[in-house]
Amino acid sequence: MKKTLADLVKAALDKLVADGTLTGPLPASIQIEHTRDKQFGDFACNIAMMLAKPAKRNPRELAQAIIDNLPDNAGIEKIEIAGPGFINFYLTDTALHSIIEEILLAKADYGKQSFGDNQKINVEFVSANPTGPLHVGHGRGAAYGAALSDLLAHVDYNVEREYYVNDAGRQMNILATSIWLRYLELCGETIAFPRNGYKGKYIIAIAEQLQKQHNDAFHWPAAEVFQNIPLDEQADGSGNKEAHIDGLIEKAKALLGDSGFRSVLQLGLDDILADIRDDLAEFGVSFESWFSERRLFDEGIVEACLERLKASGHTYEKDGNIWFRSTDFDDDKDRVLIRANGQPTYFAADIANHMNKFDRGADKIIMIFGADHHGYVARVRGALKALGIDNDNVHIPLVQFAVLYRGKEKVQMSTRSGEFITLRSLREEVGNDAARFFYTMRKAEQHLDFDLELAKSQSTDNPVYYIQYAHARVCSVFRQLDEKNLTWDETAGLANTGLLLEPQEKQLIETLTKFPEIVAAAAQSFEPHNTGHYLRDLANSFHTYYNAHQFIVDDEALRNARLCLVKATQQVLKNGLKLLGVSAPEQM
Repeated sequence: MKKTLADLVKAALDKLVADGTLTGPLPASIQIEHTRDKQFGDFACNIAMMLAKPAKRNPRELAQAIIDNLPDNAGIEKIEIAGPGFINFYLTDTALHSIIEEILLAKADYGKQSFGDNQKINVEFVSANPTGPLHVGHGRGAAYGAALSDLLAHVDYNVEREYYVNDAGRQMNILATSIWLRYLELCGETIAFPRNGYKGKYIIAIAEQLQKQHNDAFHWPAAEVFQNIPLDEQADGSGNKEAHIDGLIEKAKALLGDSGFRSVLQLGLDDILADIRDDLAEFGVSFESWFSERRLFDEGIVEACLERLKASGHTYEKDGNIWFRSTDFDDDKDRVLIRANGQPTYFAADIANHMNKFDRGADKIIMIFGADHHGYVARVRGALKALGIDNDNVHIPLVQFAVLYRGKEKVQMSTRSGEFITLRSLREEVGNDAARFFYTMRKAEQHLDFDLELAKSQSTDNPVYYIQYAHARVCSVFRQLDEKNLTWDETAGLANTGLLLEPQEKQLIETLTKFPEIVAAAAQSFEPHNTGHYLRDLANSFHTYYNAHQFIVDDEALRNARLCLVKATQQVLKNGLKLLGVSAPEQM
């Protein structure tokens, strides 16, 4: 209906331009909004106030001129001017009830939009270093990224979900060295495990695989391994943990050789990445692309990016380093791209990664970063701008960390032993549905307290349970219909929607009409949590209706009409839950 009203207003404006009352250009879109108070109608439009100043007209007079030139429409009962120039539309019951048929015809497509115009949009999310299992901190980025991607696809973007696999660099070397040291322990060596090594039990499990595959082929005496290695950080503050682990990495490479070290690294990478893939798949999160960081170097993408930056005039050499003039783009200082030893920095690889997304055909990119990357945003956007990429096509939402609680007690997230709460363990405790919903129930940039007890509770205080229960209640209505040997005649019901005049029916119908605009707004603002808020409102409207009226009544015409309404409600609940990656159970 909003589109219908916008088209009517546009037609009126075109007539006013044609007769010289208005001069162009007209706004690209006409804003039609639901009124907050029904005494002011069903929908309102502020176009008269927007055009009054450039038209040099009184806004109320202009509003009247627009009304006088509106094409006839049987769905409009009356139109009034309110306040400084709002145009308020009051719709007929027939027009409002038409949404029921629209939903039942569209089914899963209800709420879909086309403003994405099939533009290709690359959404990079999660992208956790493949150095260990996903933990609960990664879960929020996964749930947010998946929901956002599905919303964007729902409004006709061609979405490519991408996981950037950080399989190059120092962290992977630390992983390989950690696995090798645990392998040496399995071979009988006594190892003083480095403070900066990866300590989780999963490292031992990979080391056991390494031993099974290679027996003692990679075995070296601990004394030789640690010979001439800088002292690790000690309790008294002496030593240097960074120099210690770097020394062990170089020793591992020297003793194992390039082939042996690569074998250890690849085993760890394959094992952990397979676990991440499985974990995310079980969470309902999938990717079209798993892009390897190594490709950036193997295919010369980093080198090409650096050449383009140099050509743009935004780099310089100082102290043997190649720098990017990041301060030209609102960063607090310039950033090193190439170190004096010739090695590219992480920043150089990241710029190349983002540039490459456009080179692979993306019209827009979304990179979902953790909140700890806040200071990183300006330099990334600046570098892409220096490469000639329009920043309007670069979006970097930041996702805050989630803190776990059991009721009022905060849950310890990790320990010094390297153990932490994994995403898998969270899902096993509260279920995928609760995890997906709770992770997306707040704006991504807002702090999130995740209450495990609430997520598991079967109460109206639990939002996902409350919404799913509404869907299950609809299903129970149709089971009751079968048990009473009655049938639902959809055609007859749609012909009698004029009987739906109870206040609870009107409220529920009005809520159903809002779903497409909620989807559109959530996609445009990158805020899938608004879909969850809407679903709770819809569930509340349905539960209120359910508690106030019987659906399976003796009056066949009224029964069929009410069943049409509740069936439409079921469909919208299902559509909205699917966008959030949450199931719509038939029984609870």
